[in-house]
Amino acid sequence: MGICLLEDSEARMPTLNKIVIGVLVAGAVLAIAMVILLAVLARVSRRTTPALGVTDGALTPCPDSPNCVCSQAEDERHAIAPIAYAGSMEEARVALLSAIAAMEGASVVTDDVAYIRVEIHVKGFGFVDDAEFVFDEEAQVIHFRSSARVPYYDYDVNRKRMEGVRAAFEVTSN
Repeated sequence: MGICLLEDSEARMPTLNKIVIGVLVAGAVLAIAMVILLAVLARVSRRTTPALGVTDGALTPCPDSPNCVCSQAEDERHAIAPIAYAGSMEEARVALLSAIAAMEGASVVTDDVAYIRVEIHVKGFGFVDDAEFVFDEEAQVIHFRSSARVPYYDYDVNRKRMEGVRAAFEVTSN
């Protein structure tokens, strides 16, 4: 009886080995596919420039996707408070540019008197995100919009990034 069990387990070893090898190969193929997908998405984000800007004091609304926040949005998913400032708009602008300069991968694309547009090159993945800031001098707030070009979900990266900008702005402006 003991010999029979030994023979059965020896007979099953090649099948078990084939299964393990198959799982390893499938895992490797999946990993390669993910790397290729991320590379394609990164390339798309670098080559696609969304239509952004300000129209009548309003930033471009967020799309339906959850990868965007905007201080002018009314829906809870995208809404975030604007950055309040005291003093002159020029002082706030200098403090904001300082906070932007501290952001990893950020480069200012447009720097007008009351509007700043930034591209953020996300380290590791190669994605490009966009951030915009518009000054409302009368209300003494800076409205902003931050969004990922790709992928669909950003796992609150843009919200956290803008809260980081707010914190850096508050430190710089005080």
